[in-house]
Amino acid sequence: MRIPAETARRLTRDALDIAHQAGDRIVEVYAADDCDVDYKDDKTPVTTADLAAHAIIVDELRALSPRFPVLSEESDAISFEERHQWPAFWLVDPLDGTREFLRRNGEFTVNIALVVDNRPVVGVIVAPILDVAYFATQGNGAFKQIGTLPPQPISVRPAPTPITVARSRNPRTGPCMQQFLDGIGDYDEIPMGSALKSCLVAEGAADIYARLGPTGEWDTAAAQCIVEEAGGHIRDIHSQDLTYNMRESLINPHFLVYGDDRVDWMQHVPLDALRA
Repeated sequence: MRIPAETARRLTRDALDIAHQAGDRIVEVYAADDCDVDYKDDKTPVTTADLAAHAIIVDELRALSPRFPVLSEESDAISFEERHQWPAFWLVDPLDGTREFLRRNGEFTVNIALVVDNRPVVGVIVAPILDVAYFATQGNGAFKQIGTLPPQPISVRPAPTPITVARSRNPRTGPCMQQFLDGIGDYDEIPMGSALKSCLVAEGAADIYARLGPTGEWDTAAAQCIVEEAGGHIRDIHSQDLTYNMRESLINPHFLVYGDDRVDWMQHVPLDALRA
């Protein structure tokens, strides 16, 4: 399926507006500090803010482009039989980083991607508390916008010495991740929540982010468009670009986000341990 370039750019602008609307609603819940919390079957939290943002995004995207279905983390029960027939669809995480929301550190985002033929062609990430947005359209570059300032183009950087690793704020490091970090050698690190870790790579503030654990496709699609348009990659541990809606499961494989492809990042991945 082909989407004209001007249409894709328009959809990016519209998706950015919708993400800001959802972010404003999340901020209202955040400021009130009165948020109900429930837990899904996989023990991940879902809050009043997640559901409120989900409702806004789904309603607005359906009004914006009725021909494109919407797949959200909060509506992931759509059968594979139905969704695998979609040539294009919106893939949404209404509140990426719910744990960061609950910790009240501001490092959570609204993620909206348009996926066409199993690849993200539009990506929008808004961090409402930090007042920053990242967005990209396939073939049109990646941008960062702080507040109401004009958007600025962003790009990955050549890997310096030492490199900088974007990492989760989770203080526990599993053995596979520790093995990966030990293989890198000396490095600086930036702890960060949600899809913002990938955005750090896209803007050249970090060089590598490794995710050697489960994530949903809604966690990465918008970030992948942004990272790729900034000159970087989000690839599984077999060096294949991530793809979307190709399997019954919506769980991503392990993956790396990196900028400088002259570095053999994959050599540090403990494949044997991950297969065990």
